Amino acid sequence: MPALNRVQIIGNLGKDPAVRFTPSGSKVCTFSVAVNRRWKSADGEAREATDWFNVEVWGRLGEISQHYLHKGSLVFLEGRLSTDRYEHEGETRYFTKVIASSMQMLDRKAESDEAELTIEDQPGE
Repeated sequence: MPALNRVQIIGNLGKDPAVRFTPSGSKVCTFSVAVNRRWKSADGEAREATDWFNVEVWGRLGEISQHYLHKGSLVFLEGRLSTDRYEHEGETRYFTKVIASSMQMLDRKAESDEAELTIEDQPGE
């Protein structure tokens, strides 16, 4: 049976990227991305809401993210969803995140400074 786990988002970083190391020594870059949604309600009133996504970026793309991204950066991310499970005070909790496999920086800069970076099959733990 076919399966698909793919997500694409465009949004702004909510804070500067943070880097940490796994127990095995792998480097991972994490940050959150805000994606705004706009619509009109049934009575015609303009509405807006923001969805927040936690993102992990591994390997070389993580290093690039750490170096070039900052709070407010506009990015296009493509990757997969991953859900972790953990216990807290005897209760099972779930945490879903985006594991990014490609990134395009969308901030407006001089044409010569525009960057598109893609790396496929990022390792994850």
